[in-house]
Amino acid sequence: MRVLVTGATGFVGPAVVSKFRARKDAVRIVTRDMVKATAELGPELDVVSLKDPPAKCLGGVDAVVNLMGEPIVGKRWTDAQRAELRRSRVDATRALVQAMRGLPEGERPKVLVSASAVGWYGPCGDEELTEESAAGHGFLEDMCRDWEAAAREAESLGVRVVMIRIGIVLGKNGGALEKMLPPFRLGLGGPIGNGAHWMSWIHKDDLARLIVFAVDTPTLTGPVNGTAPSPVTNGTFTRALSKTLGRPAVFPVPPFALKLALGDAAVLLTTGQRVIPRKALRAGFAFNYANVEDALAQILK
Repeated sequence: MRVLVTGATGFVGPAVVSKFRARKDAVRIVTRDMVKATAELGPELDVVSLKDPPAKCLGGVDAVVNLMGEPIVGKRWTDAQRAELRRSRVDATRALVQAMRGLPEGERPKVLVSASAVGWYGPCGDEELTEESAAGHGFLEDMCRDWEAAAREAESLGVRVVMIRIGIVLGKNGGALEKMLPPFRLGLGGPIGNGAHWMSWIHKDDLARLIVFAVDTPTLTGPVNGTAPSPVTNGTFTRALSKTLGRPAVFPVPPFALKLALGDAAVLLTTGQRVIPRKALRAGFAFNYANVEDALAQILK
């Protein structure tokens, strides 16, 4: 199979590329920084520029995995940052589909697997959420809805489209866990507020496997929750992390402090969703890390 991957130098991208390469698929990377992509992923990859014409980027490709997107955690949502978050997701995905439109009908990819996020649902308390649950309302929810709509435009071209609604990705050397570890390792970690809000998480390896599974499974279409089957509350996650590290976690983080530091972006840390990956499970996907204790033990060993 010939696969094009965008966002290949992000936190999840290299793991996805590795999965395809391990089974001898031909992988093409489209990137803004060709030097960085070659240095990080290896010179043997087929690397093309975002500025190249559609035929060079997409020509001869069987599947597209779209992981483009400015990191959403860690910066205040100023007007400029909100615009960049949307541009790097909604506009970039729409441009990718437009590039597909520019190819002759018989040369278009057969499948597009495009990133989305559990932010689609918005804060929903203890309600269990599946792919059938409605979207919420707010900046993040509206962006996810537009992001998925941009990907679904490829369906009119005869392309099977899957949108992976990604939760909190746990893995080494990056992502949310890297930001959490320093205070926990010092024994200064703790729950956020009362720790009652939900965290829908997934091990990075399982997410990469799920993306490949979505490419390979012709019956899988539309939104697919990219989360482990056992979401946990923030309090449960805190206890699991402190136990894995062998450190206490008795210093709660006041939500107002996060609000002062991050503004509206604090909602990512102070609220959550209880998301169930119903479609992935029904399609036969098997998670290697179904509970958070096993995931943390593997990552932090």
